[in-house]
Amino acid sequence: MTGVQNGETSKAVADRPARRRSATATRAALRTAAAFRFGKYGYEGTSVRDIAGDVGVDAALVYRYFGSKEALFNDVTGAGKMFEPLLQEPVEAIPDWLCAMLLGAPKDGEFTHPVLSVLRSSGRDEAVARLRADFSEVFSTRLAARLGGPDAELRAELLAAWMLGTSLVLTEIRPPALQSAPDAKLEKYLRSVIATLLGPPARDSGTPEAEGGGRVTGDH
Repeated sequence: MTGVQNGETSKAVADRPARRRSATATRAALRTAAAFRFGKYGYEGTSVRDIAGDVGVDAALVYRYFGSKEALFNDVTGAGKMFEPLLQEPVEAIPDWLCAMLLGAPKDGEFTHPVLSVLRSSGRDEAVARLRADFSEVFSTRLAARLGGPDAELRAELLAAWMLGTSLVLTEIRPPALQSAPDAKLEKYLRSVIATLLGPPARDSGTPEAEGGGRVTGDH
């Protein structure tokens, strides 16, 4: 089983253009690949070499960053732990982290999206409640506090929703334009959306308040 997986994964990695990553981006990509591998094949059915191959790095780098397979498994188990490293990044580095997560996920259709794994689990209601609590803690509370500005909680939750929806489409639906687009082009658009949600919303210059300094009424 692992031999077939490794062969398919190696081909997928070979077909992807090589991209230079920072250490932060590589860690994020490894966490994403690990989450997909563990979600699809479980702990015993996943090897460190499989995870490293998905990202296109040597297995030794996994041990260097995480120490062991068990430590990596514990690191990505549960949404809270999976996204905890995001909260350790400076706000200006969040686009790098999110792009690495979205573009680092395997795209060969052999992996179940972590959210789908939760929704398909036998204890679905309990799993969904735990996922909701994890995301509320990470995004609604802690990331929102770091963003500041107007509608920080809404922007943080929209960022989470957009990220999960995008990753689901990339890995499970795989429409043709997204599948064929080079990573560099995808990253350009991803960063544009991320920057919009991380920063406070721009004032709409087309509103009467913006143009006239106040609401226009029929009384003069």
